[in-house]
Amino acid sequence: MSVKHALLGLLSEQPKYGHQLRQEFEVKTGDVWPLNVGQVYTTLQRLERDGLVESDEADSEGPQKWFRITAAGEQELARWLMTPTDLTVPPRNELVIKVLVALDIPGVDERKLLQIHRRYLVELMQQWTRLKDDEGQYDFRLALVVDAELFRLDSVIRWLDAVDGRLKREAPALRAASAELPILRRRLAVRK
Repeated sequence: MSVKHALLGLLSEQPKYGHQLRQEFEVKTGDVWPLNVGQVYTTLQRLERDGLVESDEADSEGPQKWFRITAAGEQELARWLMTPTDLTVPPRNELVIKVLVALDIPGVDERKLLQIHRRYLVELMQQWTRLKDDEGQYDFRLALVVDAELFRLDSVIRWLDAVDGRLKREAPALRAASAELPILRRRLAVRK
Protein backbone atom coordinates (compact mmCIF):
# COMPACT_ATOMS: atom_id res chain seq x y z
CA MET A 1 0.00 0.00 0.00
CA SER A 2 1.34 3.40 -0.90
CA VAL A 3 0.65 5.81 1.95
CA LYS A 4 2.63 8.42 0.03
CA HIS A 5 0.27 8.30 -2.93
CA ALA A 6 -2.84 8.05 -0.79
CA LEU A 7 -1.80 11.26 0.98
CA LEU A 8 -1.19 12.95 -2.37
CA GLY A 9 -4.69 11.90 -3.41
CA LEU A 10 -6.20 13.36 -0.26
CA LEU A 11 -4.25 16.59 -0.71
CA SER A 12 -5.44 16.87 -4.31
CA GLU A 13 -8.90 17.66 -2.90
CA GLN A 14 -7.69 20.63 -0.82
CA PRO A 15 -4.93 21.56 1.67
CA LYS A 16 -5.05 19.58 4.92
CA TYR A 17 -3.10 19.02 8.10
CA GLY A 18 -1.62 15.73 9.30
CA HIS A 19 -4.31 14.60 11.74
CA GLN A 20 -6.98 15.36 9.17
CA LEU A 21 -5.09 13.29 6.57
CA ARG A 22 -4.89 10.33 8.96
CA GLN A 23 -8.61 10.49 9.70
CA GLU A 24 -9.59 10.85 6.06
CA PHE A 25 -7.26 8.03 5.00
CA GLU A 26 -8.97 5.67 7.44
CA VAL A 27 -12.44 6.76 6.35
CA LYS A 28 -11.60 6.44 2.65
CA THR A 29 -10.16 2.95 3.14
CA GLY A 30 -13.23 1.74 5.00
CA ASP A 31 -11.51 1.97 8.40
CA VAL A 32 -9.73 -1.29 7.54
CA TRP A 33 -6.15 0.04 7.50
CA PRO A 34 -5.35 2.15 10.56
CA LEU A 35 -2.61 4.71 9.99
CA ASN A 36 -0.26 6.01 12.66
CA VAL A 37 -0.14 9.80 12.76
CA GLY A 38 3.66 9.59 13.08
CA GLN A 39 3.76 7.74 9.77
CA VAL A 40 1.66 10.51 8.23
CA TYR A 41 4.08 13.24 9.34
CA THR A 42 7.16 11.25 8.33
CA THR A 43 5.64 10.69 4.90
CA LEU A 44 4.66 14.36 4.61
CA GLN A 45 8.23 15.39 5.43
CA ARG A 46 9.54 13.16 2.65
CA LEU A 47 6.93 14.45 0.22
CA GLU A 48 7.88 18.03 1.08
CA ARG A 49 11.58 17.25 0.72
CA ASP A 50 10.88 15.74 -2.72
CA GLY A 51 8.86 18.80 -3.81
CA LEU A 52 5.56 16.89 -4.08
CA VAL A 53 3.84 18.87 -1.31
CA GLU A 54 4.46 22.19 0.38
CA SER A 55 3.37 23.64 3.68
CA ASP A 56 2.17 27.10 4.63
CA GLU A 57 4.55 27.47 7.53
CA ALA A 58 7.97 26.02 6.82
CA ASP A 59 9.12 26.55 10.42
CA SER A 60 5.96 25.12 12.03
CA GLU A 61 5.69 21.46 13.08
CA GLY A 62 2.82 19.37 14.32
CA PRO A 63 -0.94 19.45 13.89
CA GLN A 64 -1.23 23.11 12.84
CA LYS A 65 0.99 22.72 9.77
CA TRP A 66 -1.10 22.72 6.58
CA PHE A 67 0.06 20.84 3.50
CA ARG A 68 -0.97 21.18 -0.13
CA ILE A 69 -0.01 19.23 -3.22
CA THR A 70 2.35 20.84 -5.75
CA ALA A 71 2.21 20.55 -9.54
CA ALA A 72 4.94 17.92 -9.31
CA GLY A 73 2.84 16.09 -6.72
CA GLU A 74 -0.18 16.14 -9.03
CA GLN A 75 1.93 14.69 -11.84
CA GLU A 76 3.28 11.97 -9.51
CA LEU A 77 -0.27 11.14 -8.35
CA ALA A 78 -1.53 10.90 -11.96
CA ARG A 79 1.44 8.70 -12.92
CA TRP A 80 0.81 6.37 -9.95
CA LEU A 81 -2.92 6.09 -10.66
CA MET A 82 -2.38 5.19 -14.31
CA THR A 83 0.55 2.81 -13.84
CA PRO A 84 -0.47 -0.82 -13.38
CA THR A 85 0.63 -2.28 -10.06
CA ASP A 86 3.67 -4.51 -10.53
CA LEU A 87 2.47 -8.05 -9.93
CA THR A 88 5.25 -9.76 -11.89
CA VAL A 89 6.95 -11.07 -8.75
CA PRO A 90 4.66 -12.86 -6.32
CA PRO A 91 4.77 -11.48 -2.79
CA ARG A 92 6.12 -13.72 -0.06
CA ASN A 93 3.20 -15.66 1.23
CA GLU A 94 3.57 -17.37 4.59
CA LEU A 95 0.95 -19.99 3.77
CA VAL A 96 2.69 -20.97 0.53
CA ILE A 97 6.00 -21.24 2.40
CA LYS A 98 4.36 -23.37 5.14
CA VAL A 99 2.96 -25.79 2.57
CA LEU A 100 6.28 -26.04 0.71
CA VAL A 101 8.22 -26.64 3.93
CA ALA A 102 5.66 -29.16 5.20
CA LEU A 103 6.15 -31.31 2.11
CA ASP A 104 9.65 -32.26 3.29
CA ILE A 105 9.00 -32.73 7.01
CA PRO A 106 8.56 -36.37 7.97
CA GLY A 107 5.36 -37.11 9.82
CA VAL A 108 3.47 -33.98 8.72
CA ASP A 109 0.01 -34.74 7.41
CA GLU A 110 -0.13 -32.24 4.55
CA ARG A 111 -3.80 -32.89 3.85
CA LYS A 112 -4.65 -32.13 7.49
CA LEU A 113 -2.55 -28.94 7.30
CA LEU A 114 -4.46 -27.87 4.19
CA GLN A 115 -7.79 -28.59 5.88
CA ILE A 116 -6.88 -26.54 8.98
CA HIS A 117 -5.97 -23.54 6.83
CA ARG A 118 -8.98 -23.99 4.56
CA ARG A 119 -11.32 -24.03 7.59
CA TYR A 120 -9.68 -20.88 8.97
CA LEU A 121 -10.05 -19.07 5.64
CA VAL A 122 -13.72 -20.02 5.37
CA GLU A 123 -14.28 -18.62 8.89
CA LEU A 124 -12.55 -15.38 7.84
CA MET A 125 -14.74 -15.17 4.76
CA GLN A 126 -17.81 -15.57 6.94
CA GLN A 127 -16.61 -12.75 9.22
CA TRP A 128 -15.98 -10.43 6.25
CA THR A 129 -19.37 -11.33 4.79
CA ARG A 130 -21.11 -10.49 8.08
CA LEU A 131 -19.27 -7.16 8.18
CA LYS A 132 -20.38 -6.42 4.64
CA ASP A 133 -23.97 -7.38 5.43
CA ASP A 134 -23.98 -5.31 8.63
CA GLU A 135 -22.10 -2.19 7.53
CA GLY A 136 -21.24 -2.51 3.85
CA GLN A 137 -24.71 -1.53 2.74
CA TYR A 138 -24.15 1.86 4.36
CA ASP A 139 -20.47 2.31 3.47
CA PHE A 140 -19.61 1.94 -0.21
CA ARG A 141 -15.84 2.07 0.40
CA LEU A 142 -16.00 -0.61 3.08
CA ALA A 143 -18.04 -2.79 0.72
CA LEU A 144 -15.31 -2.46 -1.93
CA VAL A 145 -12.59 -3.39 0.59
CA VAL A 146 -14.61 -6.37 1.80
CA ASP A 147 -15.22 -7.53 -1.79
CA ALA A 148 -11.47 -7.38 -2.47
CA GLU A 149 -10.73 -9.38 0.68
CA LEU A 150 -13.40 -11.98 -0.11
CA PHE A 151 -11.98 -12.47 -3.60
CA ARG A 152 -8.45 -12.77 -2.16
CA LEU A 153 -9.48 -15.32 0.45
CA ASP A 154 -11.45 -17.27 -2.15
CA SER A 155 -8.36 -17.46 -4.36
CA VAL A 156 -6.28 -18.79 -1.46
CA ILE A 157 -8.90 -21.46 -0.77
CA ARG A 158 -8.89 -22.41 -4.45
CA TRP A 159 -5.08 -22.67 -4.31
CA LEU A 160 -5.33 -24.96 -1.26
CA ASP A 161 -7.83 -27.10 -3.19
CA ALA A 162 -5.39 -27.29 -6.11
CA VAL A 163 -2.56 -28.31 -3.76
CA ASP A 164 -4.81 -30.98 -2.27
CA GLY A 165 -5.63 -32.30 -5.74
CA ARG A 166 -1.95 -32.43 -6.70
CA LEU A 167 -1.09 -34.23 -3.48
CA LYS A 168 -3.72 -36.87 -4.23
CA ARG A 169 -2.55 -37.36 -7.82
CA GLU A 170 1.16 -36.70 -7.84
CA ALA A 171 2.64 -36.78 -4.34
CA PRO A 172 4.73 -39.96 -4.58
CA ALA A 173 6.25 -39.08 -7.97
CA LEU A 174 6.84 -35.45 -6.97
CA ARG A 175 8.59 -36.38 -3.77
CA ALA A 176 10.92 -38.78 -5.53
CA ALA A 177 11.76 -36.13 -8.13
CA SER A 178 12.17 -33.40 -5.50
CA ALA A 179 14.56 -35.53 -3.51
CA GLU A 180 16.83 -35.75 -6.57
CA LEU A 181 16.80 -31.99 -7.33
CA PRO A 182 19.48 -30.96 -4.78
CA ILE A 183 21.77 -33.64 -6.19
CA LEU A 184 21.20 -32.40 -9.74
CA ARG A 185 21.74 -28.78 -8.69
CA ARG A 186 25.05 -29.67 -7.02
CA ARG A 187 26.16 -31.57 -10.13
CA LEU A 188 25.27 -28.60 -12.34
CA ALA A 189 27.12 -26.19 -10.04
CA VAL A 190 30.28 -28.33 -10.21
CA ARG A 191 30.21 -28.32 -14.02
CA LYS A 192 30.15 -24.53 -14.20
